[in-house]
Amino acid sequence: MSEPLLIIGAGGHASVLLDVLQTQEYEILGVVSPNIDSSRKIFSEIRFYSDDDVLDFDKDKVKLINGLGSLPGCRKRKNIHKYFLSQGYQFASVISDHAFVSPHAVLGKGVQIMNGAIVQAGAVIGDNTIINSNTVIEHDCHIGANNHIAPGVTLSGGVTTKKDVHIGTGAVVIQSLTLNEGVIIGAGAVATHDIKANVTLYPAKGIQKGNKNES
Repeated sequence: MSEPLLIIGAGGHASVLLDVLQTQEYEILGVVSPNIDSSRKIFSEIRFYSDDDVLDFDKDKVKLINGLGSLPGCRKRKNIHKYFLSQGYQFASVISDHAFVSPHAVLGKGVQIMNGAIVQAGAVIGDNTIINSNTVIEHDCHIGANNHIAPGVTLSGGVTTKKDVHIGTGAVVIQSLTLNEGVIIGAGAVATHDIKANVTLYPAKGIQKGNKNES
């Protein structure tokens, strides 16, 4: 990651990414956001740009960091990623020094692996996916593009998730299951069987419900 970086977004997720990148001494050109949150001191000495300003930067001399968080059913992070790729920009990955990532894991483009996360041998992580704090991705898991694996999640060996999957904080998925496209696993839920596309698994009694499509 030799090129200077622009961070898209100025919320909580962006602040954590900035913290990681500053610790690693990367050059941060600024943060792209329509709003400045003065309560976040980490941004106090960072230059802010508008969305349109990004296109003024040479796409061959800068890389982007997708600083938008990911909530269940919200496609904004995915849409930002898709838009700037269509304009010829590239997204850099962010890998915390306090994460363990096996040299035998395969990481897509724009992947973010946060503090305390563990990614074991044989795991494959898709593009634009967040592996959040203290999450465990066990051996041979295949995680799709545009996933958010929230803090404290445990995926046992051989789990497969398709694209646009959200696994909520503290959830557990047992070995060798498949979570199909658009699945949401609620915070604290335990998945013990494959989940069909666009279904939510709620934690209380393993209740499943079809998801509404949101853009």
